[in-house]
Amino acid sequence: MASPNIAFANIPASIRKPGKYFEFNTALAVRTLPGNLQKTLIVGQKLAAGTIAANTVVDVFSDADAATYFGRGSIAHLMVRAALQANPYLSLQVLAMDDAGASIAATCTVTITGPATSSGVLTVNVGGQNVAIAIAGADTATIIAAALKAQFDKRPDLPVTATVAVGVVTLTAKNKGTLGNGLKVAAAVTAIGVIAAVTVPSAGATDPTLATGLAVVFASGHDIIVVPWNDQTNLTALRTHLDNVSGPLEQRGAVGVYGHVGSLATATTLAGQVNSGRITCALVPNAYENSYEVAAAYAAVIASEEDPARPLNTLPLTGILANPLANRLSRTEQENTLNNGVTPTEVGPGGKVQIVRAITTYTLDPQSIPDISLLDLTTIRTLDYVRKAIRERISLRFPREKLSERTAAKVRSEILDVLYKLEELEVVEQVAANLAGVIVERDLQDPNRLDAKIPCDVVNGLHIFAGRIDLLL
Repeated sequence: MASPNIAFANIPASIRKPGKYFEFNTALAVRTLPGNLQKTLIVGQKLAAGTIAANTVVDVFSDADAATYFGRGSIAHLMVRAALQANPYLSLQVLAMDDAGASIAATCTVTITGPATSSGVLTVNVGGQNVAIAIAGADTATIIAAALKAQFDKRPDLPVTATVAVGVVTLTAKNKGTLGNGLKVAAAVTAIGVIAAVTVPSAGATDPTLATGLAVVFASGHDIIVVPWNDQTNLTALRTHLDNVSGPLEQRGAVGVYGHVGSLATATTLAGQVNSGRITCALVPNAYENSYEVAAAYAAVIASEEDPARPLNTLPLTGILANPLANRLSRTEQENTLNNGVTPTEVGPGGKVQIVRAITTYTLDPQSIPDISLLDLTTIRTLDYVRKAIRERISLRFPREKLSERTAAKVRSEILDVLYKLEELEVVEQVAANLAGVIVERDLQDPNRLDAKIPCDVVNGLHIFAGRIDLLL
């Protein structure tokens, strides 16, 4: 305290006994930027067989863990599988929810007619997974259906269970609610004389209340939150949660992810209802997988890129099958999605489903004026990282600082050091040009407060190159 330039934390100024006293100061140790590991949370429904209690957050490291914790073939299990296929090194936690008390399971039927007049194979595809049986000549519909049911029983990871009655196999979604209505079920038969007619899954109703689950993780500090539902009510709850945890008081910046496997028109309409700079939707029209698996894969890919400013263009959603050719987005349709808050996908070389350009659902400002300020997902992720870097530096350097006339200059110096390091990493740019705009000053109302203005020119992605080729003869 006696020195104007050196402050001691543990050596008092009142010492009388002779000696040489030293203390350790770690406040100046860190001179680099913080890491940016993306902590991801999956919210999904569990089964009664799951060992983890509902509304409990648990770390998950493998498909086997998820099967044990949430029940084989549950929505939570399949979301984890899709996420880890897309990014095996994901830092992942899961919040599993029970089915709603008043929920109903979706069902569909596979009706077999026969008998077979030749041998062949019956294949039923559920969500991109094939269940196949051999058919012998003269097998009746009853025999074929019983064999199909038995084969389903051997596939516990499927999202459905099977029952059989006189040539009709009924498939019932393991988790109740509306998500079962989105299951893709198709059948193909090579045996002559046999027909397998499939109905569209339906009757699934009443989902859990997402807001209830999100309240459990309010203070958890996840960077990415994946939800299986893509309806306005649940996405509005997600938007509210993200705005609250990411605001200036909580400062736990996060983005939300959902998937869509319906039509372009339906996806863009929903995005307009969400209109959030912190929520992003990946569209894979008529995907074989359910929307929640697309969402989990997309979120895992986002988490794989720790550089917040680097675009995700061309990154594949590993594990998601190429959707039918007739349903793939044309260039014009991709432009439509990008102008209406939806991230388009396309099938690249090797049949890989890949991101075209990751954008948020934000398209309009509060006055309904078109606004591109938060168009790209990289923008909000960059702002979150810049805030994190500056906040951590100030916390490390000034944990017990006095506020004097010299304090503002010291704080400003640390802010500038962070900004220049961010510029070196191409996270922000034009720091020198905006130098005069970095202002740190004492508050006029609170004598214990410093206020700062920090210009942040984020680095944008190189999405478009335009060139003109002049013909010279």
